[in-house]
Parts: sequence; C-alpha cells; structure tokens
Amino acid sequence: MFGTSKIKLEKSLVDRIRKFSEIAGYASPEEFITHALEKELAQLEDADSEEEIKKRLQGLGYMS
Repeated sequence: MFGTSKIKLEKSLVDRIRKFSEIAGYASPEEFITHALEKELAQLEDADSEEEIKKRLQGLGYMS
C-alpha cells in the first residue's frame, strides 16, 4: 500500500485495539486506528495557538 508506515505498539494495546475495533464494527484494526488519529488531529488543528495545543496534549497525558 502506498504511503504506509510501521509503528511499534505494545502487545496489550494491540490486543485492546483489535477487540474494540471489532466491537465497533471497523473493517480492521488499522481502520480504527486511522479514525482515532484523524479525530484527535482534527481537534488539535482547531486550536488557535501553539500554547492551546500544548495544553490539550498535556490534558491527554502526552506532555508533562
């Protein structure tokens, strides 16, 4: 597939993704991950400033 990348994830996370992507009716775990990332990125793109983005990422636990 054009433009694909490999990302390493912990096995326990992959297991959870598989479980919930199936429950939610996604065609594949990859489709679930893509949707989740697109949704999160859309929220960050709506931010008015770099400071607001940092606050949102801190709220999500990605930054300290």
